Amino acid sequence: MEISVEQMMQIENNGHRMGFLKKFMMENAGAIAVKRLAEKFDTLESKNILIFVGLGNNGGDGLVMARHLAGYGSKVVVVLLGTPDKIKTEESKWNWSLLEKMSSVKLISDMDNLDFTPDIIVDGILGTGISGEIREPYASAIKYINDSNCFKIAVDIPSGVNPDNGETANVFVQSDMTVTFHKMKRGMPKRRDLCGEIFVEKIGIPPEAEEGVL
Repeated sequence: MEISVEQMMQIENNGHRMGFLKKFMMENAGAIAVKRLAEKFDTLESKNILIFVGLGNNGGDGLVMARHLAGYGSKVVVVLLGTPDKIKTEESKWNWSLLEKMSSVKLISDMDNLDFTPDIIVDGILGTGISGEIREPYASAIKYINDSNCFKIAVDIPSGVNPDNGETANVFVQSDMTVTFHKMKRGMPKRRDLCGEIFVEKIGIPPEAEEGVL
């Protein structure tokens, strides 16, 4: 079954009201995405992993991934496309504050300081929250991702791809793997050329959260 972004938001809100907090959804999403990466590669230990994160919950999923990947022994660099004070959600702020306490993860907010050759890049920039033209610094980050000769994984949906209809913005990520959550988004099957291998993963949302939505 494929669902719209609006339906997914309603389901998440319903689950949150039931007591399955969005913080838990984010934790499970990031953890399962890392598990899929671990299955793809023989080992993640000592792998150079570059994670681009936006200021919303898609970026928050990427922050969770950073913590889990550090636990696997990966060398992790997180590029925040903005400043920490502009992070939009409590869940993402909480995960950023955790990473600030971890010397095993390097945090940067300026791509000009990026001196790192990644084996894997994580796209946690925009996800399903896309609307309108993609501007800086997001556009440069997407170009960097596409120009990089390494494995690319998108969180939820490649940045720049409309999850409802598969249409693309002025710039968009071309990923090798996409891990999306709860249910397939309607636009994704049309854009397997950009999504790569697609995994649809459960993140613990109670089925009752779908009542009145699906």
